[in-house]
Amino acid sequence: MSHIQVRLSQDPAPKGWSEKGPLSFDQQGAHIHIGHLDSSDALRAIRKAARMLDSTGVAKAALSDSWSFEQQWAFASSFSSPKKQDAVQWADDGNSERLQQHFDALRFTRNLINRSPEDISPEVLAEEASNWLRQLGGERVQTRVTKGEALKEAGWIGIYEVGRGSERPPVLLEVDYNPTGDDKAPVATALVGKGITFDSGGYSIKGSEGMLSMKCDMGGAATVTGAMGLAIMQGLNKRVKLFLCCAENLISGHAYKLGDILTYKNGVTVEVVNTDAEGRLVLADGLMAAGESGARTIIDAATLTGAAMVAVGTEYNALFGLDKELQQQILGYAQQEAEPTWPLPLERWHQDNCPSPYADTANSRPMKGGGAGGASNAAGFLSRFVPNDGKGWAHIDLASAFNSSATSLMPAGASGQGIRTIARALLEN
Repeated sequence: MSHIQVRLSQDPAPKGWSEKGPLSFDQQGAHIHIGHLDSSDALRAIRKAARMLDSTGVAKAALSDSWSFEQQWAFASSFSSPKKQDAVQWADDGNSERLQQHFDALRFTRNLINRSPEDISPEVLAEEASNWLRQLGGERVQTRVTKGEALKEAGWIGIYEVGRGSERPPVLLEVDYNPTGDDKAPVATALVGKGITFDSGGYSIKGSEGMLSMKCDMGGAATVTGAMGLAIMQGLNKRVKLFLCCAENLISGHAYKLGDILTYKNGVTVEVVNTDAEGRLVLADGLMAAGESGARTIIDAATLTGAAMVAVGTEYNALFGLDKELQQQILGYAQQEAEPTWPLPLERWHQDNCPSPYADTANSRPMKGGGAGGASNAAGFLSRFVPNDGKGWAHIDLASAFNSSATSLMPAGASGQGIRTIARALLEN
């Protein structure tokens, strides 16, 4: 099937087209009318036109004439969909190789998130991430898997408890990318990803509508893996470690329960008041493992709270940090990479916002959504498990990770938003 030619135009849309949006057609192909919009509004118009073009049934598009890198990226990431991949031919300029690297990372991330939860068990998630990074990094990549009862023996109690209700064992994956060849080389950055391959909510069970899209709850794991792969393709020359906290949150006679008290490796005790607040329980282990690596910077990413979506919507990711300088750096990277990101409050006192009469803290508040400030309180919980009083640590709540249905700007399914920001942090920090 041939590609339709798609051009950018500074001219207004012809009469009869303008009221339909920024897209028009003629004998030469399709035209996206961006006029004299500023950069961010032009990218938004391109995304909207790409979705409109997809809705007409166009299968393939060739980008003609003069497009910037960001304009091509905006079109490709919005035009592509779970059923239509590799459907864009880049403009004939010097950006093609870099664009393809970005798109390969995006495609890996999206496809992993969009897969059926029956296909992606905790072990398969770890295996898929390991295999892809080995393909990119070769002998520079080493992996270690701890799973099932071995997690309990090693003290990774959060991943073990959340995942023990499933017949498919939970997994902690560690990936060591070390291009230096020196086993004693310091770790520049450690990435931590929430890898809940399916989230029923456990005994705090979700309704069917809320559970339908919960294959996406491993979006954090897929995003940090995609980011690491992108950075490797871009020439990452520093040692980086990746920790994926993988489990299925299911109900069974062996599942963890409300009222259980978990004792973590660092001595913190946690009362479970909501089994659907499981992401922070598994991330706690990953953050401690990242701390043990001695990494100068730790970044975690997770589809952690509905409260973040309420706060920033579904076009932004939410960013938290006790280290305000690092937080500002990552916000700068996000802006440079055209990935909308917004800071939400986090102070040390947020650690105390989920009190328990039986343990050092509860894993939430015993109310719907964790109550007011739920995203900040979740970040406060995580801050109990990072080294150096939070210096060098940032937490990304991936509010924009997944769309249950197509929007005017993005296709249905995983967005992949966040991989570019995190990859930039790996290269810069």
